[in-house]
Amino acid sequence: MQEIIRRLEEMRARARAGGGERRVQAQHKKGKLSARERVEILLDEGSFEEWDMFVEHRCQDFGMPEQKVPGDGVVTGHGTVNGRPIFVFSQDFTVFGGALSEAHAEKICKVMDKALQVGAPVVGLNDSGGARIQEGVASLAGYADVFQRNVLASGVVPQISLIMGPCAGGAVYSPAMTDFIFMVKDSSYMFVTGPDVVKTVTHESVTHEELGGAVTHTTKSGVADLAFENDVEALLELRRFLDFLPGSNRGPAPVRETSDPAEREEPSLDTLVPPDPHKPYDMKELIEKVVDEGDFFEIQPAYARNIIVGFARMEGHTVGIVANQPLVLAGCLDIASSTKAARFVRFCDCFNIPIVTFVDVPGFLPGTAQEFGGIIKHGAKLLFAFAEATVPKVTVITRKAYGGAYDVMSSKHIRGDVNYAWPTAEIAVMGPKGAVEIIFRGDLGDTAKIEARTEEYRQTFANPFVAASRGFIDDVIMPHGTRRRLCRSLALLRDKRLENPWKKHDNLPL
Repeated sequence: MQEIIRRLEEMRARARAGGGERRVQAQHKKGKLSARERVEILLDEGSFEEWDMFVEHRCQDFGMPEQKVPGDGVVTGHGTVNGRPIFVFSQDFTVFGGALSEAHAEKICKVMDKALQVGAPVVGLNDSGGARIQEGVASLAGYADVFQRNVLASGVVPQISLIMGPCAGGAVYSPAMTDFIFMVKDSSYMFVTGPDVVKTVTHESVTHEELGGAVTHTTKSGVADLAFENDVEALLELRRFLDFLPGSNRGPAPVRETSDPAEREEPSLDTLVPPDPHKPYDMKELIEKVVDEGDFFEIQPAYARNIIVGFARMEGHTVGIVANQPLVLAGCLDIASSTKAARFVRFCDCFNIPIVTFVDVPGFLPGTAQEFGGIIKHGAKLLFAFAEATVPKVTVITRKAYGGAYDVMSSKHIRGDVNYAWPTAEIAVMGPKGAVEIIFRGDLGDTAKIEARTEEYRQTFANPFVAASRGFIDDVIMPHGTRRRLCRSLALLRDKRLENPWKKHDNLPL
């Protein structure tokens, strides 16, 4: 018995050592933590239960039988974050560069399968050089096995990828199918083909960071949702983020106690919207002043900044926030903002998270670049997402809600549950000036007449009362009472039940 125990401890020590002290120190010199250090920071202290510590690869070629490390380059298991269960896998770059083998993939698949069965989020800490070349097609099969589980888990349990090192080639498609991707600046990158291949094929010279770094993917491509300064910040923020999410589509998000009264009024909101309809204001100010304790976790803050999405709480309950941002492109919807918001709305609907929408949208962004880029189909994604969603939907129109963009932004016509407008709201087919120039184009030479007609149109339509008279707006509310009205509406809708017609799945305009 003593001999078996001694051998067990030796094997555990070998597994914990990963690729050895020298390689762990090399990670530290790059500003990166080891795979196990990352798991320790992410999970509650002492909660980690490791699985498959003794698994080894089965490759018999290229001298691989002599190069076996227990765990085979990935640490897997389960633990808790703020007392709630999650499953985690953390790739170990010190073992074969974190390269994925058949056994490595099997370990990841095991925790994903169990997460589906018990209803808990899956977090992947990615730090891998790609497929293990020595195993050939077996490693490619391993990737495909993981991909299949990403698809099956989608909409069932939250999946979050934290890219903490290289992630290239086919390896990028597993994170791409998860719900959220976080990256670490200067030490993580994602791309399908690396700089050397790009230079050979297209003759473009580009660095790893320029091609697929955290800044690139959070500002230009929109592939990643957030970029953090270092491993520790990324892991701590991930802990905070997980607290907003339910464990699965079968249960609610955790409710957190708050000292922020639901009836709290915010007088400063009465002057948030400027008297000049052409002057912008910061929609984030409104969001932070109405949610619990001003705590707003924004997603993709540096990409498609003309729309804001993220998570907050109202009376301790998680809500998803979607809001036009007048400071950027006047809050117009374009290709990037439509797809950004559509994906977020669909995530909220998957996991029964109510959606609060703040509207100040003059329309869709005009121009050949948008039309040639397919704004029609991309804009339809957002429309589809809102119309399909069966979760509670509460909308507040603060100022402009023009044209088709009014319909798209969670209007009453696409099953908005409670739709409010501030007195400053302007709900119309288009702005007064443009409308008059079309309706009264014969009077364009008469400036005085056009100005009079513009004012007439403004008085008639550039207000919330025509829409309210038809029941498209449930109430015109004072800005300072917005939090109170939102909290009451969300409380009313907490047990809402609505089902779409049976279908195998929808055909979203991709």
